[in-house]
Amino acid sequence: MRSIGDDRTTRAVIRDEALRLFAASGPDAVTVRQIAVAAGVSPGLVVHHFASKEGLRSEVDAYVLDVFETMLGELTGEGGAELLDPGAGPGSLSEVFARHLPDGSPLPGYVRRLLVSDTDAGRVLFRRLYGLSGAALDGLAAAGLAAPGRDPAVRAAFLLANDMALFLLRDRLTEVLGTDPLSADGMTRWAPEMLSVYAGGLTATPPESARHGPPRRPDRQPH
Repeated sequence: MRSIGDDRTTRAVIRDEALRLFAASGPDAVTVRQIAVAAGVSPGLVVHHFASKEGLRSEVDAYVLDVFETMLGELTGEGGAELLDPGAGPGSLSEVFARHLPDGSPLPGYVRRLLVSDTDAGRVLFRRLYGLSGAALDGLAAAGLAAPGRDPAVRAAFLLANDMALFLLRDRLTEVLGTDPLSADGMTRWAPEMLSVYAGGLTATPPESARHGPPRRPDRQPH
């Protein structure tokens, strides 16, 4: 049941519980009844608000895309260069997400399923992220901080694939590292190594100052 301090609408509560269940088990494995129980409403009310489970899934997809679009819009700046510049900002898409999502958020898990799904929402999300990666590379190249490479399209895709690997392999990476790479502590370990490789290759060593202190988390975080 909803807590006394929960001021979300019933529709938002149903959507959020569906997101959590879809992220954990996959949309196909979750029933309308399970969503209703989790949201503290009747199955009929779920159908009343969304018409069907597919209608609810479409709204969850749209919500996830909107959350990521909002985060990226706030953080990319001109050309998105600070996404990859070690001296300018968070350093990567994955670090942006780790900084702006609370620990335990179902969004990364849902994004993982979305990216490998054969759905319009998955394609839209990946193309948006790919476009952002290309803009970041263009911005860095214009500032003299990176080379576009012989094939800028492939280089942008390579950078994006490295970032998305944290989402797709999150559980396995957590097992071998002993830390969730998308948590604040995990990103404190991951980011310096990643940035040093980007900046100087496999022979580079992260600066000592980059090894200490978790990334600052904002006071207000999206679900």
